[in-house]
Amino acid sequence: MTGAVGDLASVIADLAGRLPSGHVIAWARVLRSVPSGRAVSTPALEARLIEARPGFAMAGAAARLIAAWQAAEPPVSGAAVALALESAAYVAARVEARRGDVVISGPASDSAAVRLTSSVISELIHDCRESLLVVSFAAFGVPEVVRELKAAVRRGVRIDLVLETTADEGGTLRGHVGAAAAFAEIRRNATFWVWPAARRPAVGASRAALHAKLIAADERVALIGSANLTDKALAVNLELGVIIRDPDIVGGIVRHFRVLMEPSSGTLEPLPA
Repeated sequence: MTGAVGDLASVIADLAGRLPSGHVIAWARVLRSVPSGRAVSTPALEARLIEARPGFAMAGAAARLIAAWQAAEPPVSGAAVALALESAAYVAARVEARRGDVVISGPASDSAAVRLTSSVISELIHDCRESLLVVSFAAFGVPEVVRELKAAVRRGVRIDLVLETTADEGGTLRGHVGAAAAFAEIRRNATFWVWPAARRPAVGASRAALHAKLIAADERVALIGSANLTDKALAVNLELGVIIRDPDIVGGIVRHFRVLMEPSSGTLEPLPA
């Protein structure tokens, strides 16, 4: 889009991402009452917008909108500008709702606003109401996570835990305790999944590892990152993750694991209760 109309569209899109929702509603009401940006004087129209919903730095925003509107060729009705502003604000709100956040463990910096892995995990589990998919390579020393999982059980949340096993059990964890041991308190209230040795491809003299780290809540929001569910990973290790709030993406990830859980053709199998 080029020319004056394109400039108007650009200004509307920018303002829609900056204006509070109350201003969008109030300004759209004023704009619908004006046949054209050229129908009233600039100062009068600017005053009407500001009076409809006062706020910090609103005069500059109103002036930008009016200038772009009056310069548009061919002329655009006030109703059209109002609808464009509302539509752009709706899209901006949806994008913001699905915006991802960076999650860290270990050393912090001043470069960007980030959230701590431990608090994000607790929040995801706490807010979950229907289904929870937890995938981790290692797990131990996370009582706060176990407490939140127990509370989720009491709420009736379906919980699936996909966890790595020891070498003796067909997995790649060192030692004699698999990751499932960390969640013994909910053993009878959740489904535990493992990747049997017979279904793992060989990599030289070793087996492939179950190395993914994921927490997906209600197929709506998920945390994907490098941190295992261990005390060190959630507190002192240098770990990095991302929160995904796009239900389409999260739903696709969960469906992938559901396919791996299929009884007849899946890669994973449930542990006996």
